[in-house]
Amino acid sequence: MRNLSDILTLVPGFVFGLTLHEFSHAFVASRLGDPTAQRMGRLTLNPLAHLDLLGSVMLVAAGFGWAKPVPVDVNYLRSPRRDMALIAVAGPVSNIVLATACALLLRLLFMTGLFGDSTVASVALNVMIQAIQINVILAVFNIIPVPPLDGSRIVAGIVPEAWNHGYEQFERFGPLLLLGLVLIGSVTGVSILSRIIMPMASPIYKLVMLDWLFR
Repeated sequence: MRNLSDILTLVPGFVFGLTLHEFSHAFVASRLGDPTAQRMGRLTLNPLAHLDLLGSVMLVAAGFGWAKPVPVDVNYLRSPRRDMALIAVAGPVSNIVLATACALLLRLLFMTGLFGDSTVASVALNVMIQAIQINVILAVFNIIPVPPLDGSRIVAGIVPEAWNHGYEQFERFGPLLLLGLVLIGSVTGVSILSRIIMPMASPIYKLVMLDWLFR
């Protein structure tokens, strides 16, 4: 369990990351002809429209949460398989863009000397670094090809159409598989999800931190 100060430094990165993630799904769906999300008030950057009550409670209690999924009606889409993949990939991409923007802002603040030695500056620095890490992890986590994660929709739009029926059957068990991985990690102390996510997240984090640009 994290202490309260640790959780509070995580909250901004999660809230902005989850909000932008869901907004991006809604925005791309709208551009592709589906007005469902817009009609339901999801085409907005207001966090209250996207945050899930239980997911928000878990964020405060355990340091990890989730948002409400954006509704998509495939009947409005001209090319459902392709368009669903585009809608799905928009979420993880938005998290990488946000992480990169935060990293660039961080670099600029250091270059201008606006970060001092005060407590406020230290807290702000920690919040920004956490936001970068969180959004990279959110992006990588969501591209895991297990339903209901975005990766499953991306894969469904890529694999041959003949495989889709079998993949749709897999969707029934995806949430249980994810829950099982979380429970195994809690019981054994060995997080399988972390072992899947971190090898991909670490090099992306280094790239996003723009070390290559400021050498």
